[in-house]
Amino acid sequence: QLQLVESGGGLVQPGASLRLSCAASGFTLDYYSIGWFRQAPGKEREGVSCISTNDGSTYYADSVKGRFTISRDKNKKMVYLEMKSLKPEDTAIYYCAALGPYYATTVRAMCVLPLEYDHWGQGTRVTVSS
Repeated sequence: QLQLVESGGGLVQPGASLRLSCAASGFTLDYYSIGWFRQAPGKEREGVSCISTNDGSTYYADSVKGRFTISRDKNKKMVYLEMKSLKPEDTAIYYCAALGPYYATTVRAMCVLPLEYDHWGQGTRVTVSS
């Protein structure tokens, strides 16, 4: 069974940090570029951060630049989204998605264009509230 599983969400206060994890089963994550997306109630889904498997380049939405860091651990076959200085506007369900194998496009396009991602996780909820 091919699937992605996110974990690490939760309820935190403004200014706190969280690390989201994305694990794959049934396919080789290394071959895929990974995007983190989020969707807040009543809003469109937003590409938060993406990492290309082609060259390791990364992209961040302006709203999270300088606060979020995407990384991948090929040994553990995991992709992470480190989130710092969280704000109430970061509240959303966060999804990881896999694009590939070796999909040829820019890492920015992976996050901002409605590409056909191959696999999606079920999402993990992040709530930032005092």
